[in-house]
Amino acid sequence: MNSNTAMPTISSPLESSHQVVNEPIQDALISPVVEENRALRPDTLKPAQPPTPEIEGLRYNAEVISAYYHRRPFQVWARILKILLPFLTFGFSWWWNRNTVVSETKQRRQAVRLRETLTRLGPAFIKVGQALSTRPDLVSPIYLEELARLQDQLPAFDNELAYQFIQEELGAHPDEIYADLTEEPIAAASLGQVYKGRLKTGEHVAVKVQRPGLAQNIALDMYILRQLAILVMNNVKRVRSDLVGIMDEFATRIFEEMDYTQEGRNAERFAQLYGNLPEIYVPRIYWQYTGRRVLTMEWINGTKLTQPEAIRAQGIDATHLIDVGVQCSLRQLLESGFFHADPHPGNLLATPDGKLAYLDFGMMSEVKPYQRYGLIEAVVHMVNRDFEGLANDYVKLEFLTPDTDLTPIIPALATVFNHALGASVAELNFKSITDQLSEVMYEYPFRVPAYYALIIRSLVTLEGIAINVDPDFKVLSKAYPYVAKRLLTDPAPELRASLRDLLFKEGTFRWNRLENLLRNARDNSDYDINRVVDQTTEYLFSERGELIRNQLVDVIVRGVDTFGNNAIRSLTYSLGERFGFAVNPPTVSTADQQTLEHIQRIFGILRETPGFDPIKLAPVFPRLLFKPETHRMGQQIVEGLAQRAIARFIRGFLLPEEAEPNHEIVPASRPQLSSANC
Repeated sequence: MNSNTAMPTISSPLESSHQVVNEPIQDALISPVVEENRALRPDTLKPAQPPTPEIEGLRYNAEVISAYYHRRPFQVWARILKILLPFLTFGFSWWWNRNTVVSETKQRRQAVRLRETLTRLGPAFIKVGQALSTRPDLVSPIYLEELARLQDQLPAFDNELAYQFIQEELGAHPDEIYADLTEEPIAAASLGQVYKGRLKTGEHVAVKVQRPGLAQNIALDMYILRQLAILVMNNVKRVRSDLVGIMDEFATRIFEEMDYTQEGRNAERFAQLYGNLPEIYVPRIYWQYTGRRVLTMEWINGTKLTQPEAIRAQGIDATHLIDVGVQCSLRQLLESGFFHADPHPGNLLATPDGKLAYLDFGMMSEVKPYQRYGLIEAVVHMVNRDFEGLANDYVKLEFLTPDTDLTPIIPALATVFNHALGASVAELNFKSITDQLSEVMYEYPFRVPAYYALIIRSLVTLEGIAINVDPDFKVLSKAYPYVAKRLLTDPAPELRASLRDLLFKEGTFRWNRLENLLRNARDNSDYDINRVVDQTTEYLFSERGELIRNQLVDVIVRGVDTFGNNAIRSLTYSLGERFGFAVNPPTVSTADQQTLEHIQRIFGILRETPGFDPIKLAPVFPRLLFKPETHRMGQQIVEGLAQRAIARFIRGFLLPEEAEPNHEIVPASRPQLSSANC
């Protein structure tokens, strides 16, 4: 059947607003391009603007794809056999050699065979290999080296075909559009290949051209994987996760990735949100020379993060750049919600001036506000071993249904995470947590929501890159200073409530938690202590801050009373020693002594915090003096001091034989130490 033969009327599995043209039925999976757009020559275009999603864009439609392939079982089974046979033979070879010593040469042949198998199977499987190539803790070095080639060293397709796509998309031959263009692609990845070029205006650019036949191959693979997910969910009762939803989410992102105009819009949105960070660089998109299958963007010189020695040779701290990437990822996931879902080493470069450049913006995703706040609360509860709070976080994050009985789940989480967390936050890593959590998920009615799969993929990939640079790097240990900063500075009601729950337990203020938050937050690069002071005072003297005000009154009363009483007793004891009177040495309760020590440590932390200046706090006090809440606090403090003075008088003069109830009495001069760690 030639290209002019009329095809039966069917719905294309790739929804697009492009005008539908007559194509052979086997090509129906390719979304056509508006012909009038192809006719525009680059030199006639106005200053380019990104096309709107209503005009351009591929859309994944699971129902249409399912209906299409449901009528083509032979095509589906042929693809299944093509997938299964290489993996079965590879698996048998691995099983046969598992108990024998395999030479390095043979291991390399096996690694090459795996890489070539994934390459032949197409983009979906290549992405699996790319993910594995970032995990030195899971894959041996020989396999890592081979799988790393899947990032940008795949076989290229024919140059003439690439030039044809450029002409079809941009309306002119590449020689008329670009001043220079490399004769061969300099890199080839899962969805396209890249040429280095120069515009007629002088800018050096990267020109990415999409592979032919991409849509059909991916649509068929997504259909097979989705049917497999349905089969598992219907027949394996222990699997409660939304596997179909996860597959649909993944397929949606891949289909968006096949539309380079969508990638261009993603790049500009990413630059708007994160390009202002001092150590992040996002390349410019040249819209005059960009279409659905061709993307022209600024050329970036840089070194892959998986080459730490080459980075260090340029005088750049590779570990610091990883930390920059982690902090940027945290902003993506927990602040703006728009995040890079495919941060493999081919997409991250260290620039010669020490910045971290993001390159590929095809696979992006979003986290909703309630999910962002839920993730922050979950990290806080996990770090502080509040497993009841963590169980409730799983309900908010849709891992558990609201009617789930949490009673047996809370101790199970305690057992799992106490083991995974080890002794401190510094030992946290995603692999240990996800491995341990998987045991609980099979035991209890957990389900993995679709949105979470890409988050885990992004963070696990980033941690894999970090481990390659520094084997002791722990993403979560680097994340907690950011989380602490957000808890102290974000005025969102959800985080204010989380901070209150963190600092108070059964009406008691937990000083060690506040110390830990302040100590961690000061390590975050954009932590502003003055902003913390402003927001704290605003919250403290609002209706929502009444509980904390009451606790603060108690702390002030205790502190002032302890200080004054200790000063009087010290003076009396000194006079008694000088004039020969028998006077007991000054004593203070353990609780009061510990409160004073906590306050001293907190002031010490504040003094060591960058940007802290006590003089800047001076304007705060006049504002507070005129607030009615301040007057009420003053009255409560006076009443509290008076009550303690009367109680001390009664104990000292009317009940001299009784000690202070429920308090250990210690000499005031003896130092009391308490842990400041959670």
